[in-house]
Amino acid sequence: MKFWDKNKRLICNLCFILLLFAVLVIIQYTAPSTSMWFSVIRKVCTFSLAAVAMNLLNGFTGLFSLGQAGFMLLGAYAYSIFTISSDMRTTVFRNYGDSVVTFCLPMVLALIIAGLVAAFFAFLIGLPVLRLKSDYLAIATLGFAEIVRGIVQLTQFGPVTNGPDPINNFTSPKNILVYAAIAGICISIIILLINSTYGRALKAIRDDEIAAEAMGINLAKHKQISFVISSFFCGIAGAMFAMCNSAVSAVSFTSAMTYQILLVVVIGGIGSISGSIIAAFIYYASSEWWLKFLDLETVTKTGTKIPLLGPGFRMVVFSVLIMIVVLFFRKGIMGTKEISVYDGIIKIKNLLCGKKEGAK
Repeated sequence: MKFWDKNKRLICNLCFILLLFAVLVIIQYTAPSTSMWFSVIRKVCTFSLAAVAMNLLNGFTGLFSLGQAGFMLLGAYAYSIFTISSDMRTTVFRNYGDSVVTFCLPMVLALIIAGLVAAFFAFLIGLPVLRLKSDYLAIATLGFAEIVRGIVQLTQFGPVTNGPDPINNFTSPKNILVYAAIAGICISIIILLINSTYGRALKAIRDDEIAAEAMGINLAKHKQISFVISSFFCGIAGAMFAMCNSAVSAVSFTSAMTYQILLVVVIGGIGSISGSIIAAFIYYASSEWWLKFLDLETVTKTGTKIPLLGPGFRMVVFSVLIMIVVLFFRKGIMGTKEISVYDGIIKIKNLLCGKKEGAK
């Protein structure tokens, strides 16, 4: 009983996570192979991690960065280059001779390297740009992402990045449980960081830099830590994006990708991990599945064509829905709150028993 009293919230949350995992197992082994569930869940896992990583920087540290697409690109290229089978390298890099990398790594090790590559460049770029604030930091990181996207397409780097040609034939699992496991482990690590002493220091910097510095917090050190860790997980998210598409091309990592991630963060709530996950599911399920019928021209039995329905109308409706959400949820769906299964159970219990909120 004492163990339950001390760990009741943790136990309830773990049971909820196990329930979600069980649902994914059922979908993986019972849904038809053509089901949209597979595509949507893979993308939700990928961009949930990217949004949570961005939230660590923007929501919990107060640094406005727009370089996420660049770090995802670095992670995607690093993962794909290191997981191409040895016998396929000549085919993939046929326009540039032999590849500089001549060996193939296991998926887990390649994912870690993808994150480390992104973190390394984040460390280098962070030394000068983290001296900037607000819009200037955003512009600098956005510029970095565009520079990286241009560099990897140069023919001079062809033996490493395959130049402007896409990279394929690398390890690309389709099992949604793999994506869920990667995203779940990475997000759990971020949650542990946020709830640690470093996380409290980051929140203090976000709330008031002067007060945080007066309390003895090293601003430059903690900003650099947040920037590097956020970029590390963006690199892993980039590798997951490459796995989703089974190919890597620099044209996919435009600034529009960063804006999508930022939109997910804002819709979910800046400073809410669970909000980012919920918003990622709503965003990608709606834009790529639930509203897909709006792009199909529909004709009634009498031969009358339903007006407006046709290519492009889906995004019009989706944009209107986003505007409505932003107008009615000024702080996002979750604001700065997090989902607590135990607290939800208590509220439902009190509601059923006729007790007021807060009553035991």
